[in-house]
Order: sequence, then C-alpha cells, then structure tokens
Amino acid sequence: MKGSRILTASDRALLVESDDLTSSMALHHALEGADLPGVVELIPAARTILVRYDPLRTTAADLSARIRATPVTSAATTSGDVVTVPVVYDGEDLADVAELLHLSSEEVVARHTGATWQVAFTGFAPGFGYLVCDDPIFDVPRRASPRTRVPAGSVGLAGLFSGVYPRASPGGWQLIGRTEATLWDLHRDPPALFVPGTTVRFEAVDPVDLDTHDASAVLVDQRPTNRRIEVVRAPLPVLVQDLGRAGHAALGVSASGAADRISARTANRAVGNSEDAAVLELIGGGVVLRFTAETVAAVTGAAATLTLTTDDGTKVPITLGAPFAVEAGDELTVGAPAAGLRTVVGIRGGIVDEPALGSRATDTLAGLGPEPRTAGSWIDFGDPHRAPSAVHPGPAPTTELPRTGEVTTLEITLGPRDDWFTAAGLTALTEQDWQVTPRSDRVGIRLHGERPLERAREGELPSEGAVTGAIQVPPDGQPVLFLADHPLTGGYPIIGAVTDRCLDLAGQLPPGALVRFCVERGGRPPRTPDTSLGSSHQPHED
Repeated sequence: MKGSRILTASDRALLVESDDLTSSMALHHALEGADLPGVVELIPAARTILVRYDPLRTTAADLSARIRATPVTSAATTSGDVVTVPVVYDGEDLADVAELLHLSSEEVVARHTGATWQVAFTGFAPGFGYLVCDDPIFDVPRRASPRTRVPAGSVGLAGLFSGVYPRASPGGWQLIGRTEATLWDLHRDPPALFVPGTTVRFEAVDPVDLDTHDASAVLVDQRPTNRRIEVVRAPLPVLVQDLGRAGHAALGVSASGAADRISARTANRAVGNSEDAAVLELIGGGVVLRFTAETVAAVTGAAATLTLTTDDGTKVPITLGAPFAVEAGDELTVGAPAAGLRTVVGIRGGIVDEPALGSRATDTLAGLGPEPRTAGSWIDFGDPHRAPSAVHPGPAPTTELPRTGEVTTLEITLGPRDDWFTAAGLTALTEQDWQVTPRSDRVGIRLHGERPLERAREGELPSEGAVTGAIQVPPDGQPVLFLADHPLTGGYPIIGAVTDRCLDLAGQLPPGALVRFCVERGGRPPRTPDTSLGSSHQPHED
C-alpha cells in the first residue's frame, strides 16, 4: 500500500487514497480478496476506495492496520465488451466546453466521438460509468454550481472523465449531448450497460435517428386485490420504504431506505412486523389514505395530527406511536407536522410491492424500487394474520424533533477533506447556524449560512465515495448534507459527516429549521490544510 493515505470518512467509514487510478484499482482488487473482518462494502473511485465497516466488529485503528498490511499485486481484469452509444450533440454546455478546450464545438464532437473510452469504475447512480479515454484534450472542470436536475440520458464531461446520466438527477458535469440508450435495466444481465473494463464508442447522430423507445419502462400492476390502500390525497408522493438494500454500492446503488430508520422500526414493532418490513413514508401533511380491508396500523415520525374517519363518518383521534385497528372503508388523515418532516405508517403484514435487488425501498435518485404513489394510486399490504409478532402498544415516542426556526444540533466527524478548508472555514462549520433551504429532498439537504465555508485549495477532487450523512461543499461554500438517496460518489470536497446516531434526526429536518454542527466527542481536531498535492482539475459528478 505504498503511497496511500487512510482518512476518516465517518464514524463508520475510512477513505483510502492512492496515487492514481491504476494503483487504486489494484488496491481495490486486493481488498476484495482479503475479506477483512468487519468490512461491510468497498466503493472504488478515481483515486480512492471508501471502506464502510461495522464498528461492532472492528475499529478504525485495527482496520487501518489491516488495510496497510494487505499485499497489493495487480488490478482486476477488464470485461472486453464494446458498446456504441448514439448521441445528439446539443448539450447546454457544449459551447462552454469548446471555449475551455480552445476548440470549436464541431471539434469537441469530433474528438469525443473519435476517442476510445473505457469504463474505469462505476458509481454515483445505477448504470453510471466513469469513462476515461486515449485523448488527453479531455480535462474539463465541472460547473461551479451543480444543476438541481440533469435530464436522463445527458452526456457530460468532468475532469478526465465522460459519463451518461442514467436518469434525471442533480449534477455538476458539463453537458455536451444526450442519448436514449438504456444505461440501467434490472431485467438485463448485467443490469448496467457500462461495467468496469467495457470499451465505449460515442457516435454522433441526428435527433430523428435517436431511438426514443425506453426499454427500462415497467408498468405498475394496478389490478385490485383484497388488501389495499388507496391514496385519496397526497400533496407530495407517498413512498414505500424499508431498511434499504445495503451491499450494492460498488454498482452505484445506494442503500436508500427509510430516512428516519428509528421511526420505521418503531412503527413495525408496534404492529407486530419484523423491523425490516416495508412501510409508507409521507412528507408534510394533507395525506388521506383509505383502507379496503381490516388490519392494524401505527403512525410514527413527525408530530402530525392524526384522524381515523370510519365508514360511518365517525372521526377518531389517533395517538402517534400507538397501534390502532382499521376496518374496510376507514380513512386515515395525516395533518401538517408541528415538528419533524416525515411521517411513517406501518401496516400489520407490511407493504407488498415488487422488490428490487432484495429491497422494497424507493430510491428517488436511482429510480429503483416501488413507484412513488400519488392521488388515485393503490398500495397493497400483506396478510395481518401472518405477521410474526403480536401487536405491541408500547410508549408514545418522546424524541424531540426539529422545528422550523429552531436549532437542532447534529454530531459530526471531520474528514476526509477538512484539510481543503481554511481555519476560518472550519470555524464557520461549527460556530454558526445553517438554515435548511426548500431545495432539499431525500437526496440531500441544501444548507445556507451567512459565512460560506472558505476553501484553502482551489481546483477539484477526483471522484470519490460518499456516505449517508456526508457534508459536501460545492465551490459556493454552502454545504449539502447527504441523506438516504445521495449519489455514492462525488467530487466536491466532503468536510465531515453526521454520525450514524444523528442520521434519523437529520432525516426529520423541515425547511426553515436551523442546524448547528458539533464535532463528535473524542474526535480528532481538524487537520492542517494540505497544499502539498497542489491544485487539481480532476473529475466529480453529482
């Protein structure tokens, strides 16, 4: 492991940094074969490997020592496959890229299609491949501020890489074109069109020649069953969630899962389900759900007013956290939360829907899992008589949830890139309040502070793995706190990460709430800004 550094990425993850892509891939291959105790998963990137671990089975110090002792020989073999991608080169940033590279737009297209590209690694989102090529002209800095939505099929450049967005998502790459190629399809083997080692050639085509058929589209079965919930009203989509699909991060698939795992577990325990049964996650209030069969339900999470309207019109107040019986025709109304943001509804028997990679979690960034439900949609639930445990009334939840205008303190670890920020920037991180902006969702919470986080280094990072809870800082200095559906790799420096025990609280932050970060007790002090590596114009994608 000569030349590598091991950095803190969170209270449950390390970031191993190598000299270059080749040595990083070789190390990843070695660590995969080492089967180190306590390692949950490895996420390779341009020059780093994110190592997630179970703190009940190992420690950061012991794992670091084992990583350093792992012998490294060679990288994994390539696939040898060749893929041709038809592209309409009409991207919003094509002219800007041409100016940056001192070429005409036509020359950019000619060089992009003339180069031989290869998938170096995957990440960011399912089907997203980081492509490197044999033409040294392609070294393009990403946008200073990322777009909140990049259309699916967008072809972009960032640093030394090119890539194609598999679905609509936030992104900071320079967009030069678009394609209708299906990058990710669960019905295909393998699901990803781009796998490490694949050779990719881009072909310029006219818009009329682009195939508009989307082979990945799947119709949701809407046939009626005996046990269903009708979404009568929902200002925002109702999501199906469980505890997530951990273990697929190297393919660009996030664990996703409930933003407030404590509330999901509590709701399931209350109705007698296993803790990992699928539940419903609601955002805000104004939701009305109608049941077609009898069961038992429980509502946890945000402190909302809850009312059950029976088939004869009787209105019954419901206690947060307490199980209650439901009959056919009953309607549950969830009011606007007085505290918190997300309400969880557990149904005895669990929510029944088609799993994706072993989970019924809806990943809003990746487009995996059950479709979000809107008014007029139906949701199936399981047989309540087959639930594994008895109904458990239990005490009402007592956790103080975040409120608009009030300060919530979140514990963090510093790193892996706190040395990219000045002393003033590190001070601003923990000594001012950050407001949750309305531009927040399950992907990440966009924060705003009076004093932006000041960098000590210019340039960009090579793309590297990120954990749930990571605090990523774009060039404008206003941080983004990653939630359950975050991109798995990114190139903006991550100054710190919210500790695991505070993630559920972060998932309940409503717009207008204030956040104060504090460094984990016993955590290390900030590193001195490291300028020895110099400025870099390496890539990153989200």
